[in-house]
Amino acid sequence: MFRRRPPLPTFPAGALLVGGAARDWLRGAVPKDFDWAVPDPAGAAHALATQLGGAVFPLDTERGYWRVSVPGGVQHDFVPLPQDVTADLLRRDFTVNALALTSGGAVLDPAGGQADLRARRLRMVAEKNLRSDPLRAWRAARFEVTLGLRMEPETERAVRAVAAELQAGRSALPAAERVRDEIHALLLHKDAAHGFLRLEDLGLLALTVPELREGLGVEQGGFHHLDVFRHGLEALHQLIARRPDAERALRWAALLHDVGKPRTRVVDPETGRLSFHGHEKVGADLTRHILTRLKLPVGDVRHASALVGAHMLPLPGTEREARRFVHRRRELLPELLSLMLADREAARGPRSTPESRHSYARGMERVLAALEEQPAPPPPLLSGTEIMALLGLPPGPRVGEAARALAEAAALGEVSTPAQARAFLLRWNGA
Repeated sequence: MFRRRPPLPTFPAGALLVGGAARDWLRGAVPKDFDWAVPDPAGAAHALATQLGGAVFPLDTERGYWRVSVPGGVQHDFVPLPQDVTADLLRRDFTVNALALTSGGAVLDPAGGQADLRARRLRMVAEKNLRSDPLRAWRAARFEVTLGLRMEPETERAVRAVAAELQAGRSALPAAERVRDEIHALLLHKDAAHGFLRLEDLGLLALTVPELREGLGVEQGGFHHLDVFRHGLEALHQLIARRPDAERALRWAALLHDVGKPRTRVVDPETGRLSFHGHEKVGADLTRHILTRLKLPVGDVRHASALVGAHMLPLPGTEREARRFVHRRRELLPELLSLMLADREAARGPRSTPESRHSYARGMERVLAALEEQPAPPPPLLSGTEIMALLGLPPGPRVGEAARALAEAAALGEVSTPAQARAFLLRWNGA
């Protein structure tokens, strides 16, 4: 939990280092987000920006909040120094955040946060503080995972009570962007799967991604040994184990890849066999809806939903099929393969055998080899104008169809020169 403490950062004149930055320094971690309480926030922010070459801008001009972003993703926030520092610290969420450091290394700790850090204990400063900002319930779950702490019983009781009040509509939900940021801090951690299980246990998942909960108790059989909900968590775990650098859109896709199964579940009345036909399409639509609701960037929403929609594609059995696979799904590779492998490794049901696993691995190898052989699409052999002149076509959808057919033929190695391209299109158009 604790490492050798790094050197203290350079303090602005009269400043205190407060909150999470002070906590991280006490744990021996180098903070990436610095929170400073200073007599002159604007002056301190501009001085630091000049010193480090960062960008400075106001967060709240009325309250005097300023931010400096410096190279390397480090952020410094400046707020006015409170008249009563102790009272300000005691309004914070958890004791491990109710800490401040002076430039000389003295620790201000009115709530006993240092002892809680040593005990790996997450304890609220006061229940009224949690209730004043319900987002702190999500933060509690996130801190358990990212800081390796454990809620003490009264704090866990209060978190559950906040979740219950939100679910009952007696309290207002935090803004979606704030919840998203807490979820992303958890999702990007190596133990993200455990974190989502904890969200469910505390009653917070129903307020965040209720669609995931539809998979609770939905058995699958066949290759699967877990219900739909826990299979999604296991797929996320398998992805992170193999791709610790996986970006958030891919992590969301792993978690949500089977979110459409509960809504497509059909039981054959004669055989009792389960099927989930079309679950990838339903899942892609649900993923788009979920991530849009959480205010993710449009690019992340599109990428994650496209991955979910493609995760059931059969792997190629030949090198030629592998080249076609790469050509048609190039924009999703290699992330799609990482998702498919995580899905496969999370399934250990009765139909999962060494032979089936070897066959799956061989299909993966074919795709990777084809992608390595052709990492970028071949340049167009004919322009749209040339295609229209050759085939006597007016502008319209048929020209696009011809261009796509020609591009695939080039990717498969069937044509490689303009002359071959013309001959191919004449045959294609006459078919």
